[in-house]
Amino acid sequence: MKVAELTRAAGPLLAVDIEHDSYAAVIEPESAFWMLVDKHQLDAATADHLPMMQAWRDQADDFAAEMQALRFGLTPSGVYLNPTERCNLDCSYCYLPRAQRRDGQRMTTERLLAALERLRDYFRTVMPPGRLPRAIFHGAEPLMNRDAVFAAIDAFGADFDFGLQTNATLLDDSAVEFLTARNASIGLSLDGPLAGITDATRKTWAGKSVHDKVLDAMARLRGYGSWSVIATCTTENLPHLNALVDLFHAAEVPTCMLNALRCTLPDARTVKPDDATMARAFIAALERSHELFRQTGRKLVVANFANILIGILAPTARRLMCDLSPCGGGRAFFALAADGSLYPCSEFIGLPRFNGGNLFDDHGITTALASEAFRSVTARDVDTFAPCNDCPIRHFCGSPCPAEAHEMNGGMDRTGAFCDFYKAQVRYALRLIADGSADDFLWDGWDDATETVFSHFG
Repeated sequence: MKVAELTRAAGPLLAVDIEHDSYAAVIEPESAFWMLVDKHQLDAATADHLPMMQAWRDQADDFAAEMQALRFGLTPSGVYLNPTERCNLDCSYCYLPRAQRRDGQRMTTERLLAALERLRDYFRTVMPPGRLPRAIFHGAEPLMNRDAVFAAIDAFGADFDFGLQTNATLLDDSAVEFLTARNASIGLSLDGPLAGITDATRKTWAGKSVHDKVLDAMARLRGYGSWSVIATCTTENLPHLNALVDLFHAAEVPTCMLNALRCTLPDARTVKPDDATMARAFIAALERSHELFRQTGRKLVVANFANILIGILAPTARRLMCDLSPCGGGRAFFALAADGSLYPCSEFIGLPRFNGGNLFDDHGITTALASEAFRSVTARDVDTFAPCNDCPIRHFCGSPCPAEAHEMNGGMDRTGAFCDFYKAQVRYALRLIADGSADDFLWDGWDDATETVFSHFG
């Protein structure tokens, strides 16, 4: 990423080559303010006397305050619930230790109901009136504790907006009927367009394929409004992302995620692609999704990239909190493990040093949120360490993920695993904005609740 600095009274503006024929981006990193200007006339386009520059200076403090509030002023509005440590799959890149997934414990129905009661009471103290907290049943595999999960959804359906992330192997007709009747969001996982590709990283403990079972679950969910599929991008499936996009689109998947591999545990790093290869395959898959939209009029939103786009267009409207520093872990949400322990995010379950306490202790949640385990995550600030502190896109990226930065690269003051990949995403997003096609990659109506606070052309 080529960067040139332009000194201005309200702060340094950094000019970034976004590899566009006509435009460059000019970014004020601390507030995430940006402009697209004629790349051949950068100095003239950002001269202090221009109305655009004057208008920016007039609002610079407001932009900085908004970003500060987003980064440091949130209170939790969601929880990831891990009702069991066990999983019926042995995925090669899982962030949970194998011993937990094979032989771990699970919550009884009574214990899970008691947990939801405590969580409900906490969220009532921090959530605005009329807004429900999100509660996502998460992995290991929550349907391995199906009776407890469904009992909890029935008991607390008026208190939480529920979702469930599953490997789909246990998502039979009755489970689909139960979840869809209660308007729960449902997330599945599938890594390849063909069984051989999926099976390279996702399979049972006995080495058997689960590909067809996931396809069956996708067929059951077709036409439901609130479901999605996650694909984790690895060396095994990168050459096949376009075909995977074709499969998702043909199956009428409303939203997918083509997630960068999380390299928290060593096994995951064995299938880590390099940044340049990852960027090429990922952007090609985005362009394939756009081609299908142009052909059919039906979108397949790639949510993790859409979040990057929204983080540029309207920072406080972003739906995911990974692409920000500090991230959402311990701030916008936290995770409950099967033994009642509280972690900043599910990514940290399996790393005991990030256990902030137990939900069932006195003041369990408030104690955990104030714990050193949580503070080590919520205080991670890309403004304070290199190379992020000199990077113009640091608040469009967030140097994710703190768990992998700590475990893979040696500390919270390190980058995550895919620095150059995120730079490539942001360059591509800014090119789409310059070309006027960004909305094609976003959910319809994504900006219905947003307000334009700065717009200047000329």
